[in-house]
Amino acid sequence: MKAIDGHARCDMNAFENMMRIYRTSRPRRLWRRITLSAGSLLAVKLLTSLTSPACAEQHTGVIIKQLLSTTTTSAGQKIVLPQKDVELVASIFEIPPQAQLPEHEHPYPRYGYILSGSLRVTNTETGQSNTYRPGDFVLEMVGKWHTGANEGAEPAKLLVIDFVEKGHANTVLRKSAE
Repeated sequence: MKAIDGHARCDMNAFENMMRIYRTSRPRRLWRRITLSAGSLLAVKLLTSLTSPACAEQHTGVIIKQLLSTTTTSAGQKIVLPQKDVELVASIFEIPPQAQLPEHEHPYPRYGYILSGSLRVTNTETGQSNTYRPGDFVLEMVGKWHTGANEGAEPAKLLVIDFVEKGHANTVLRKSAE
C-alpha cells in the first residue's frame, strides 16, 4: 500500500517492476515469447491487487470484516488438521431455546460462526465456559469433553465447518457411567 494524495492506494506497479527486472536479466529473444497483451496485463494486475483485503475493498467496493485470526482453539490448543483424505463438511445447526447438548468431544477441528441467538460452551473437565453471540467465530476445543447450551429465548443458529478424515464423524458423545 502507498499513500497518494492522502489516500491509501495499492501498489499497482509491483507486477510491472517484477517484469522489468525479468526483461533486463534475460535475452530479448526469450522476452518476445512471453509478451502479454494489454488486456492480459490488466487482468494480472487486477488479480494481484485483489490478494490484499485492503486492495479488494478499494477496487471492488467489497467490505471485508476479519472475524478471527488465531493459531489456537478456544482451549488454547494448537490447530492441527487431519493429515490424510481431508473432507470439509459445512452445516447449519439450529439449537432450540433452553436446549442442552449432551457432553461430547471433537477429534478434529470444528469452526462455528454464530448467526443468531447465543450458545454457552462449557469445558466439563475445567468448568470454564464461554458464551458466544451473533457475529462470534468459534474454534471449538479438540479432544476435550464439553457441553453446549442455548440459554436464550430464541433458537441459536450456527454455521459449522468441520475438517475431518473422509468418512469420519466429528462428534463423539461421552458414554454415561452406568
